[in-house]
Amino acid sequence: FLGHWPSAGSFGVNTDILATNPINLSVVLGVLIFFGKGVLSDLLDNRKERILNTIRNSEELRGGAIERLEKARARLRKVEMEADQFRVNGYSEIEREKLNLINSTYKILEQLENYKNETIYFEQQRAINQVRQRVFQQALQGALGTLNSSLNNELHLRTISANIGLFGVMKEITD
Repeated sequence: FLGHWPSAGSFGVNTDILATNPINLSVVLGVLIFFGKGVLSDLLDNRKERILNTIRNSEELRGGAIERLEKARARLRKVEMEADQFRVNGYSEIEREKLNLINSTYKILEQLENYKNETIYFEQQRAINQVRQRVFQQALQGALGTLNSSLNNELHLRTISANIGLFGVMKEITD
């Protein structure tokens, strides 16, 4: 059935695969090239256009990314400068607070020293006054004891008379 068919005039079908394949292929390729050239060209042009658009979009995205990166770097530099400034200000503030604390501690210690000295002086004055009072009391008791032991009635009356005379003279002077 697949053998050689008798030709019907000049047109016939050759069933020999090896002989007909190159011819069939060349015919199919010719038809494809003739009719598919426009379609293939359109497909390739569309593909080329999509690739170019993708490249353009990528370039735009890359440019935007570079711009955002530069902005981010600028913000980072600004933040780093602010952080350095805060760090320096923080250290300065710590040093100021430390000095203030030291100064206030010295002032408090100075006040405490003054209070201590005042307390010591007050206690010394009180002790001196107590000693004076005791010495005075002892001297007075000693004098009274001496007077009582050495005074007799006659001496006692003369002393009273002399004192009354002094009071009389003083009264005359004041009048």
